[in-house]
Amino acid sequence: MSELRLERRPVLRRPVLVASFRGWNDGGQGASMATAYLARSWRAERFADVDPELFFDFQSTRPHVALVEGTVRRIDWPENAFHHAPLPRSDRDAVLLLGTEPSLRWRTFAGLVTGLAADLGVELVVTLGSLLADVPHTRPAPVTASASDPSVIEELGLQPSRYEGPTGMVGVLHDACAAAGLPSVSLWAAVPHYVSFTPSPRAAKALCDRLAALLDVPIDTSELEEASEAYVQQVSEAVAADAETAAYVEELESRVDEVVAESDLPSGDALAAELARFLREHDEEEGRPPASGM
Repeated sequence: MSELRLERRPVLRRPVLVASFRGWNDGGQGASMATAYLARSWRAERFADVDPELFFDFQSTRPHVALVEGTVRRIDWPENAFHHAPLPRSDRDAVLLLGTEPSLRWRTFAGLVTGLAADLGVELVVTLGSLLADVPHTRPAPVTASASDPSVIEELGLQPSRYEGPTGMVGVLHDACAAAGLPSVSLWAAVPHYVSFTPSPRAAKALCDRLAALLDVPIDTSELEEASEAYVQQVSEAVAADAETAAYVEELESRVDEVVAESDLPSGDALAAELARFLREHDEEEGRPPASGM
């Protein structure tokens, strides 16, 4: 398709496509931060992008003007770009799609992505998302992993997707993957809603760690861990300045700790179960993305 601007076609080994989109699917920038971190850590090389002309309403997602060397004006348009890199200690390669959720022609956009994936021989599509939820910033970000294909659920030990409601580009892409016969998995990390405008390296780290387990590859997240410690300290200082917010965070901590203490499940699954309860109570009134199946 002409909308796909292919600079070159890389030769890949049993590739997996990892995708995230800035916007509605990216609370606290957790998903986009995770994918950008992977691209930088793996020294991924760009090989294609999508022409934004047909997929964005530039009045709602405006391009930016930048000055090059202080004098030359440059227009930076909304971008969705593809990169590739070898997976660490693996006989497989990764294709990374990082960009901004389109505002127009979602089915066409999703078909473009799945068409390229099929052409490259992609064996698995994994989307990363992050959502605002009633979780404390002082605990590890819970991550839920789900799929719709029964064989993928059984093979990878995932949860079936049962979500019904509004969706984003991530949900449309998974539907397109199913139609194209591409196995796909959805990973969602929870971000504290009371610090929704603060980038969350804790969510990014949780997504990278869960992806590492899913693909059985090592991912060094020490840099994200250091950033997470600074994030917790910064948010804790802000929370301490407001007694009502501090009490609310203590309540969230107690709920999470109680679930972990009383459950026989691993802590990550326990946190995800508690997250699902929180979301059932608040999704409809807040209009937030759910933790799975989107």
